[in-house]
Amino acid sequence: INANLKKVCSKIGCSRKNLILLNQIHSNKIYIINKLSKKKLLGDGAITNKKKIALGILTADCAPVLLYDPEKNFISAVHVGWKGAFKKIIKKTINNFKNNGSKVKNLIAVIGPCIAKKSYEVKGDFLIKFINQNKSNKKFFNIKRKKIFFSLNQYIESHLKNIGIKKIEIIKKDT
Repeated sequence: INANLKKVCSKIGCSRKNLILLNQIHSNKIYIINKLSKKKLLGDGAITNKKKIALGILTADCAPVLLYDPEKNFISAVHVGWKGAFKKIIKKTINNFKNNGSKVKNLIAVIGPCIAKKSYEVKGDFLIKFINQNKSNKKFFNIKRKKIFFSLNQYIESHLKNIGIKKIEIIKKDT
């Protein structure tokens, strides 16, 4: 991880001490970063418009979601697993953008690689939880041979579209 973080910092031209990473906890906790913090913050999203501060998210199966407002120069990096997505971390992040003067129509979103539907097997109670939240959530699930599969990136993309974001890029991986 440290070697990769060093590479990232080199590529984007920032020092490691200016890269903000969070202690990610699968929540909907978001921070507005106005200065470098001496301690690692506990949460899953960060927003800033400060130059020389870089935001990072570490993921395995969860999705990194990056948002950018080119008009206000705000950026965010959000760790979105199913729990954060279910708790509406995307909507909460975008509300923070709006509270800082951003217009949804200006936002650009990128959903990074995350676990693919073909690999994301879930239990029946998981499916029920999502359908109880909204009946239309059924479209994010496939049932094959009595196994249930969930599409995290489609669920996230749907949230972004429903909020009004038009510019969305999805980067996929094969797992």
